Amino acid sequence: MLNSENTWSDWLDFNEDTISKIPQSAGVYMMHASMKILFIGGAENIKKSIQEKEKEPCMSKATRVRYMQTSSYEQVSEDLIKDYQDRHEGKIPLCMG
Repeated sequence: MLNSENTWSDWLDFNEDTISKIPQSAGVYMMHASMKILFIGGAENIKKSIQEKEKEPCMSKATRVRYMQTSSYEQVSEDLIKDYQDRHEGKIPLCMG
């Protein structure tokens, strides 16, 4: 699960074991269920942010997560959301509404 700066992890099972191994560093992450992106986020501490999102009702559907460590997480998450909207007729991921 090693992940260097600006490289996406593999899609990982979304469970306590996986979350416990995610680094407490700045970065961005995506969560999905049934190949549909539910959430795109960025935070100073991606592990903490994912743990907080895990408690939200919409996120209980998530089955996979991937992340990228980056200090420019705000810009990268904005770019990812814009890219998602460009490919999905201006819509945002389900759990971001």
